[in-house]
Parts: sequence; C-alpha cells; structure tokens
Amino acid sequence: MLETICPMDMGTDHVDRFDAEMRLLKLGSVSVWPTTCSPMTFQGTPRLIRHSDPELYHLSLPLRGTMRISQAGREAVHGPWEMYIVDTSRPFDFVNAPTRLIGLEIPRRLLPLAEKHISPLVTRRLPGREGPGALLAMALTQLAGDAYSFRYSDGPRLETVLADLLAVTLAHQLDAEDRLPPETRSRTLALRIQAFVTHHLRDPDLTPRTVAVAHHISVSHVHRLFGTLGTGTTLAAWIRQQRLERFRCDLGDPAQRSVPIHHIAARWAFSDPAVFSRAFRAAYGAPPRDYRAQALGPPEP
Repeated sequence: MLETICPMDMGTDHVDRFDAEMRLLKLGSVSVWPTTCSPMTFQGTPRLIRHSDPELYHLSLPLRGTMRISQAGREAVHGPWEMYIVDTSRPFDFVNAPTRLIGLEIPRRLLPLAEKHISPLVTRRLPGREGPGALLAMALTQLAGDAYSFRYSDGPRLETVLADLLAVTLAHQLDAEDRLPPETRSRTLALRIQAFVTHHLRDPDLTPRTVAVAHHISVSHVHRLFGTLGTGTTLAAWIRQQRLERFRCDLGDPAQRSVPIHHIAARWAFSDPAVFSRAFRAAYGAPPRDYRAQALGPPEP
C-alpha cells in the first residue's frame, strides 16, 4: 500500500484476525488495485507529505462495506458504488469497515483540470451508477475482473482512457465539461457509445443510426468516433460480434440447456434463423446445435 499510493501511517485493531488481499495493475503511470481488507486506518500526515509526495489523485470505488474519509476540513462516509477522490499532497484521514474496493492512482499532471477546480470535489460522493461516473466504474470493474486479457502494451492506451474518464466525471460534477480538451471529450463520447451499444444489444432496432440519434450526432460522426476505439471493425460488425458472443455463452450454459436455441437467438436480436446460423458457424466453426452438444455433452440420466 505504501508503495502503491503514498507514505501513510497505517493501523488496525484486528491484528490477531487481520485478512487482506491486493492486486496491482500498472497501466503506464496509472495504478489500479483491487483489494479486500479488514478494518484499518490510513493517515497522510504533513510530515509524511513533506518527506515524499507522489502528487497523485487517489480514487476509491467501494464495492462492499463503508469508508469514512476526511480531507480539507470535510468529512464524508461512502458506501458501495459511491466513489470519492483525495489529493495525496494534502493531509487525509481514512477509516474503513471490512471492505472490498478498487483503488485508482492517477498523477495530477494527467488531468486537464486545474487543482483549484478539483479541490472542492475531494471527499465528495461521485456516483458510480449514473452519468460519466458509471463509465469510470465500469472500466475499473472490467479491468479488475479481466486483467489477464490485457497485454503490457495496452498500458498507455488504458492510462489515457482512465484519465479521460476521471476528468469527465469530475468535470460533470463541476458542470464544467467545456474546460476539457476536445480530444478528451471525443474519446469519452466514443466510450459512451460503446457502453450504450453494449447495454442495448438485445434491442433488435439497434443500428448505427439509432446510436447516432440517441447521442444527438450524425451517423458519420458515430463511425468516426467508433473507429478511434481500436476494435478493428465497423460498428455494425462489432454489434453482430457482441451478440454472437453473448449467444455463444448462453448456448454453453448448463442452466439454459432446456431453452430452445431459437429463443436464445431471439433474446440477442437474431430473427432470421438461416442468417444467424451461417454467421455463428462462420464465427465459431460449427452450427449452434452442434456447438451446444459439444459444449454441454449428453444430458444427465
């Protein structure tokens, strides 16, 4: 913890039954660290800050338990999905109950907002289930849950993504999106489009045009933005790929063995059995019925 965040005085009243687990993901100069731990206290004191100040913004995304944080004369208690930030260059006091959380450390230099604008937001609740904060929370949980699918070379790109999402989350709280650079707003809008598509995959009317209407931009702008995400394909093709993958997962789910294949296909907005079957076979090398039989094996007697 000391190496990941900053020098702190740390303690616990649960020495004889203390449990903790922490993983560290380094993404360029950004750190993401999923952790669970017993009750603890953390203090960033003036003496420790003078000794070593990494000049970071720390964000916590609680997933379970509560946390009390004090900084700059403000104190707040946060529960699950109520994010908050602190500035490691200023004294802070933190107490947690038994907790599961995802921490994020971002160098202050990566954020395009001035310190005087961010300062009023320290310790304040940043919603993790709505607005731009939901995108940030989703990115952190995906990283924490699927870290091994990312390569070391993905670090700089993910560093930029997380910095943009935090900047937009903070700017939204300040009603100051116009203070963000155009490239930050564009990259974040691209991520919003991707999240919107993921959330609406079951909608048979989901197309690049409906995505454009939902975001009040042109279809050509949607395609340009989606092209910046590095998927290597068009938006329409990506929608089809995502639907096929979710259908494949349901097809191999033992709990759904008795669900007819065409019902699962309809769930993921595939209405034409012939077209769907050809697309699935091209993607996975077998028709849906054969794939299910191979994935599940014979039913139990």
